[in-house]
Amino acid sequence: MATIGHNNLNAKLVLLGDMGAGKSSLVLRFVKGQFLEFQESTIGAAFFSQTLAVNDATVKFEIWDTAGQERYHSLAPMYYRGAAAAIIVYDISSTDSFTRAKKWVQELQKQGNPNMVMALAGNKADLEDKRKVAAEEARAYAEENGLFFMETSAKTASNVNEIFYEIGACPFLLLLML
Repeated sequence: MATIGHNNLNAKLVLLGDMGAGKSSLVLRFVKGQFLEFQESTIGAAFFSQTLAVNDATVKFEIWDTAGQERYHSLAPMYYRGAAAAIIVYDISSTDSFTRAKKWVQELQKQGNPNMVMALAGNKADLEDKRKVAAEEARAYAEENGLFFMETSAKTASNVNEIFYEIGACPFLLLLML
């Protein structure tokens, strides 16, 4: 859900994706500016918050980083229910990860907030030599499904802040509060 007060916006944002896609690393890079080479798997979900200045407003993201393991899938609706935005993350070096990301998009389209702002993040862009998912393929999928698309790298910080900023600057996010 998103709420607004004098140019201040609180927005619930959820990260979804396969285990090992880099969801926790993206959040850690965005919130704390850190990258851990060996990130432990998330159990259930982790909560973070971060505030951004966007245009003439302040957006406070309440971020739910969900576990990617299949055994936690049944918990995901509890975290994406009422979310104003979602980032679906896949690993550019894994076609299985991209396939799973598409399933998350379908689930959100069926069961999530109908006006949810969604972004598709092709993470681990620093692994160009191991790429299995073409950026063009992911971009086309995102456009067909009304998603923002950006390739990111939590390791190098490439496009990490930018993807959150794009969501925060989205006019549709403001419409969710009206």
